[in-house]
Amino acid sequence: MRSFSVGELSKEHQEVQQLCRQFSDRELKPAASTIDRNGAFPEEHIAKLAHLGLMRVTVSPKYGGSGMDMLSLSLVVEELSRGCGSTGSIVSIHNCLYTNLLNRLGTDDQQDRFFSKYEKHTIGAFALSEAGAGSDVAAMTTRAVKDADGSWILNGTKAWVTSGIEAVAGIIFATVDPALKYKGITAFLVDFDNGNLAGLYRGRPEDKLGIRGTSTCDLVLENVRVPAANVLGTVGGGMRIAMEQLDRARIGIASQALGISQAALETAVEYAKQRTAFGGTLIDLPAVRTRIAEIATRIETARLLVRKAAGEIDRGLRATKACSMAKWVAGETATYAAHGCQQILGGMGFVKDLPAERYYRDSRITEIYGGVTDVQKSIVADQVIKELE
Repeated sequence: MRSFSVGELSKEHQEVQQLCRQFSDRELKPAASTIDRNGAFPEEHIAKLAHLGLMRVTVSPKYGGSGMDMLSLSLVVEELSRGCGSTGSIVSIHNCLYTNLLNRLGTDDQQDRFFSKYEKHTIGAFALSEAGAGSDVAAMTTRAVKDADGSWILNGTKAWVTSGIEAVAGIIFATVDPALKYKGITAFLVDFDNGNLAGLYRGRPEDKLGIRGTSTCDLVLENVRVPAANVLGTVGGGMRIAMEQLDRARIGIASQALGISQAALETAVEYAKQRTAFGGTLIDLPAVRTRIAEIATRIETARLLVRKAAGEIDRGLRATKACSMAKWVAGETATYAAHGCQQILGGMGFVKDLPAERYYRDSRITEIYGGVTDVQKSIVADQVIKELE
């Protein structure tokens, strides 16, 4: 296959993009407002996306996946988020933090057990954060203690678990010894057994500002027994696993931000073409045209950063700097684009009759989860300084 420059898409990538764009226009846009208003998990849409192979995008066909690359996954998330930020978020986090990780580092036995047991439309969770250990992962208090029979006993509470209500399995991080800090963190594959796992309890869903079609809850672990064969990677190797996977997750979040940004731009232009004022339409006003140009340029800048980051991952590079740059810029772009859309729509941007206010609410999370923008800037600075030493 010939190489492509940054931003240029192959025929295969264009086909994936078009498939998701059509699905977004046909299925998601008409339902997005209802999903948001009701805070309803889009179960029907997720099942259809699974049928299209989009819930195991990067997973090997051996385990029911589509076998595509990270750039493909980025395009999937961007186009779906353009139609519905909640659906885009669910697809992004499930693919980037659960299925990709399981397929990338899971043993053949682990993949066979966890992929084969459940249908393609079922959801997996990624449980890293805690109430007192978000950006500071080393402060993790969830404990894993080895039992006499070799299995592990997990106790603690994981916070902010996306799709925690619907998940049938999860990758849960716990420390085998808090004194070891980062070196004690270990990743465990946990089969929730369709909600029948002894000692696993799901907290109430959080009432969120945006992406209201996703569930977010605590996972409480009380003497949850996990077989030794379910350690993902090595004991004490969980921190590295989490950081490498968060790079991929940041591509997904940045792609979600791109989709929301693009939707905001399209809504603003469409409205400005129809709304009359001062003897003409808004689209003819210099101030409006300037705002549109600024939004579009920021979107294109963010999109190039996202595709660069995805390309680095697909070439086997660590890509930490590129992923953090992409998430930082795309997240801020989403908020900027949504704000600009509201300004162009004026009063109609503040009411629920049109989607501008939803874009603004949905955009805010892209600067928060996966590491807040300030953390991304710190990561970028660290990487740049290392490169220049």
